[in-house]
Amino acid sequence: MTNFAKPDPANRFVLRQVLEAARRHGARGIAVFDLDSTLFDNKPRQARILREFGAAHGVPALEACTADHWTSGWDMKPAMRAVGLSDERIEAIAAPAKEFWRERFFTSPYCIDDRPIAGAPAFVRAVWEAGATVAYCTGRHEPMRAGSVESLRLGGFPVPAGERATLIMKPTFEVTDDDFKRMAHARLREMGTVIAAFDNEPIHINDYHRVFPEALAVHLATDHSGREVAVEPSIPAVADFTLP
Repeated sequence: MTNFAKPDPANRFVLRQVLEAARRHGARGIAVFDLDSTLFDNKPRQARILREFGAAHGVPALEACTADHWTSGWDMKPAMRAVGLSDERIEAIAAPAKEFWRERFFTSPYCIDDRPIAGAPAFVRAVWEAGATVAYCTGRHEPMRAGSVESLRLGGFPVPAGERATLIMKPTFEVTDDDFKRMAHARLREMGTVIAAFDNEPIHINDYHRVFPEALAVHLATDHSGREVAVEPSIPAVADFTLP
């Protein structure tokens, strides 16, 4: 997953520009934030699932899995290797582990294990306190709403149940993230003026940049789906939300 450049520290100044835009536009200004790998680090959720798989299937080494063992985005095999499993053992359990993961990862009870990306709660709250509307636009589907709202609350983000904060989710799991994000553009436009958009997925941040050319599109250079899509060169990338 190397299809974006290493973030330049100077790119952090775009965060200040977003705050300035929030103050200028007020409630009609919409700041859009993806959740997974943008506002939240999913590694603790991933690690919990591997620990539970280890306990349920008699693989003691996996019961010691932590977020620190998860180093390759969405691929669980490196995490298995990091806790000491051999490649042969990994291949033997990979399929049932993936199924076990799939049954749990996309559920409310597990997404509350996510932890905020550095600086994210303070920055999103600053945007909200500056007067803008915060729109969380995520590829999570509706059955994950309760857990998503709770994880936002626990993380210290503006909760999408009150003034100027909303959570836009896929209606069903079967809708692809790409199709959903593109459908969401119309809803965002109806809400007001999109002043900024933050997303980790190259294809999604490129779309925001194309559809809302006056907005500040910012790429979160964390991890992504691994598709060979390059981030547009004019889009700044940041590693987290720590203000300069």
